[in-house]
Amino acid sequence: MTPAPLQRETETLVARRAFLRGAGTMGIGTLAFNQLLSRESQANSSDPNLPALGHFAPTAKSVIFLHMVGAPSQIDLFDPKPKLQDFHGEPAPAEFIEGKRFAFLRGHPKMMASPFEFEALNEGQEISELLPHLKGVAGEIAIVRSMQTEDFNHAPAQMFFHSGLNRIGRPSLGSWVTYGLGSECNDLPAYVVMVSGGVAGAGASLWSNGFLPSVYQGVEFRSDGDPVLFLSDPEGVDRRRRRRIIDGIKQLNALELEHTGDPEIRTRIAQYELAFKMQMSVPELTDLSTEPAELRELYGDGSFANHCLQARRLVERGVRFVELYNSSWDHHGGIENNLKKKCQEIDQPISALISDLKMRGLLDETLIVWGAEFGRTPMFQGAKLAGAGRDHHKEAYTIWMAGGGVRGGISYGETDAFGYNVTKDPVLIRDLHATILHALGMDHEQVSFRFQGLDQRLTGTEEATVQRRLFG
Repeated sequence: MTPAPLQRETETLVARRAFLRGAGTMGIGTLAFNQLLSRESQANSSDPNLPALGHFAPTAKSVIFLHMVGAPSQIDLFDPKPKLQDFHGEPAPAEFIEGKRFAFLRGHPKMMASPFEFEALNEGQEISELLPHLKGVAGEIAIVRSMQTEDFNHAPAQMFFHSGLNRIGRPSLGSWVTYGLGSECNDLPAYVVMVSGGVAGAGASLWSNGFLPSVYQGVEFRSDGDPVLFLSDPEGVDRRRRRRIIDGIKQLNALELEHTGDPEIRTRIAQYELAFKMQMSVPELTDLSTEPAELRELYGDGSFANHCLQARRLVERGVRFVELYNSSWDHHGGIENNLKKKCQEIDQPISALISDLKMRGLLDETLIVWGAEFGRTPMFQGAKLAGAGRDHHKEAYTIWMAGGGVRGGISYGETDAFGYNVTKDPVLIRDLHATILHALGMDHEQVSFRFQGLDQRLTGTEEATVQRRLFG
């Protein structure tokens, strides 16, 4: 007797069970769908490693994290230093050099003033002429001028910025957030990543789940081809057959769950269901032609502009963490022209994103964070001032935040007259991480995961301070 189609396909799947068991979660994870986890599947899980869904009332429900890969110059964008004009082309103070290490500066470098004009706005804010659109929404953002980090090389500093450690193997901020809160969306990933330009030096480790279960890894939406790898049905497999295959896998997993009681299997069942739903939800999400023409014009052109618009559509649908990477901010030379070009690429889309979220009543519940792995030096790099750039700088740099309960229209923290050191309200990377978790209703000291016999945390074991004065 010829077996029914479902039975025949199930028998084939049984033959592959050894492979699937051996590949484990990471094997299925190569299909990208293993990275999905809905709030419902988390709440229903009996996995004791899953924390409670929040510890107190949040000011934000989701995060849009904007990483400018390579590190923009804060001195030319958000932290003007008029005194540099008096020392333009002069040797740097000795204390800036003695006992210090730099990525590329050698000898005794000279100072360089910003060639750009700044406009004073709101409570101590000053924003460069390179960001005219952002000035229009400055009342929504809090500029943090007192960031500090520990590394001045890109890859380790990027990993530190995302995971709190300068080496691979740790979960990213987005992974910790989705581990702690899950998602409010049933048919999209909880953590979505989009990259415009080249990939950051640290690569996909920046959205890695690390030692957390692989369902918390970020899912990259691509600009070309299928938005998510393996999203389309294989050639010769229609949707009805795919549905039968999913049902067959579900039966096998249910039997395995009954046999072993492993809660990871229950999550795996939910992942396959979400993967099936994504075949419908993701193409609809990424079809920006459904947006009004005037709104698309508000965001402007280019892949980053499209990503900003998609970010709004994602948080609108309940996605918890969206991260946008924009490359080529590493201006060791030609900073005057190159920084201007990069600002033209992001200024309009980011401003449109803030305005669009506010218009829809979503800005209050969406925390936007803009920043990079470090800043740039007040000294110039190059043989002469003409065509010079700036080297990496970790002692002081700038990020900004908006929405999600943040007090808009303010400047927070201060640096010295040259922008070299922080002089007021220093904010370490672990402080930033603790602050983001706090906005989402999580106590950073209570969000942990048992790994290698230790309760691991995003903020580590050192003290981390929530920057409460950033919030209204």
